[in-house]
Order: sequence, then structure tokens, then C-alpha cells
Amino acid sequence: MRRVVEFADIEWQNRPFRLEYQWIDAINPEAPLIVFLHEGLGSLSMWRDFPVQLCAAVGCRGLVYSRPGYGASTSRKADEHWGPDFMHRQACEVLPALLNALKINATQDKPWLFGHSDGGSIALLYAASFPDQSAGAIVLAPHIFVEDISVNSIAAVRQTYLETDLRHKLARYHDDPDSAFWGWNDVWLSAPFRSWNIVSELQRIQCPVLAIQGLQDEYGTLDQVRRIERHTSRTSVLELAHCGHSPHKDQPEAVISAVHDFLRQQ
Repeated sequence: MRRVVEFADIEWQNRPFRLEYQWIDAINPEAPLIVFLHEGLGSLSMWRDFPVQLCAAVGCRGLVYSRPGYGASTSRKADEHWGPDFMHRQACEVLPALLNALKINATQDKPWLFGHSDGGSIALLYAASFPDQSAGAIVLAPHIFVEDISVNSIAAVRQTYLETDLRHKLARYHDDPDSAFWGWNDVWLSAPFRSWNIVSELQRIQCPVLAIQGLQDEYGTLDQVRRIERHTSRTSVLELAHCGHSPHKDQPEAVISAVHDFLRQQ
């Protein structure tokens, strides 16, 4: 069955935003809900078929959406610069506004959060901020503090964007690729962001967490997921060999199997 992309209207930063979203329905409409949170250059369409494959394998419903500035959602203004708290605002303001717009009562229908990279950080921040509205978090290559490897790789991507056809490639997934790219790249390379750190906030997470990291991740080290394990009470860590920054692309079968087992254990 063809899945339809729809739009939800929210109010954020004192102005209206339209967010593109898509439902993935399991056979049972009462099945657990997984909310997919994309990476710093991601979007609804950039997930491709992975959410469908995962939801089918684990028997869950899925909600996939593009954050403001990404995909077909409302673009970031050209003169708008995100602050170091941009992931906090996505977790504490945008996601709750979207759930409310879609009439999802997160207290009764607690979502499972599936986040990649920046989306993984947002998932952890949501779980920490709304412990009674989080069933669990599955985070792939999440960031909980800033590492040199992250900054160096992001600086290299900046040159690639300026000097190659990367902008054209991103236009396949974003109506406004400059909105997506510069919103993410500028804040990550800003001086104030070097001190960004959410380790202390992890202690507020009460739900189970599955943290997955590729051993060849060019944007982060194993210290990210190992610190999550140390600072939360219910975290399982999966380290994947022959895997870079996108485990769901590099090792989809391993990720799906791990999520299946993780959900069964809860």
C-alpha cells in the first residue's frame, strides 16, 4: 500500500510551521508507536524504506517526520541561526507540538523513540525531559558531547558542500537544501557549541535505552554510547564492526534484529 505524506501545522518560535509526516501502520492499530528522528542532514524521505522494514519486523506503528528546516517542512529563514540549544528545542518544543497536533496522548500512548545522530540526541533529551511520556529510546550514533572527530568531519563536509555537487544531491531530499545544510553545519562549527554537553541530563532518563554505534563511525567514538551506559540505569550497548555513522544503512539486518530483541525484553 502506498503511504501518503501529510502535513501538520504547529506554532513554534512565534510563527506557524508545517511539518511533513508519514504514518506507517502495523496490522494492529493498537500496536506500540515508534517515532523516527532523523540525523542532522536527514529528512522523512532520506530514511527510505528502513522505517517500513523495522515496523514490519517488530510489529509496531511508525511516525516519520521532517523537522523544521528539512525535507518538505517549513524552511529555516535565510538569516536564522540556530543556537547551541537547538536539539533541546526540538525535543522539548517541536516534538511535543507535533504529537499534540496529531492528537497523540504521549502519557497514554507512550512512544518509542528511534533516533539517528542528532536525532538520537533529541530522542535522549525527550526521554530525559518527559520520563512519563517515553516508552524507550533506540539511538544510533548519538551525540552527548562534542568530540574533535565530529567537528573535523563536519568541517570537511562544509568544504564538500561548497566545492562539489552535494547541494544538488541533498535537493533530492530537501525542498531547500541550504536551509537544511547551513542550519546544521553552522551551529555545529560555532565556538559556543564546543561546550555543548548533555551527559548530566541522561540521569533523568527512566525508560530503557538501546545505544548502537559503528566502530568505523567518522562522526563519533564509542565513548558516546559508553557514557550513555554509565549515566543511565537501563541501557544496552551494541557495537557494530564494519559500520560507519549510519548503522541502519550499513548494517540494517543487525539493527532490526537488535531492536526486535530489545523490544521483546521489555
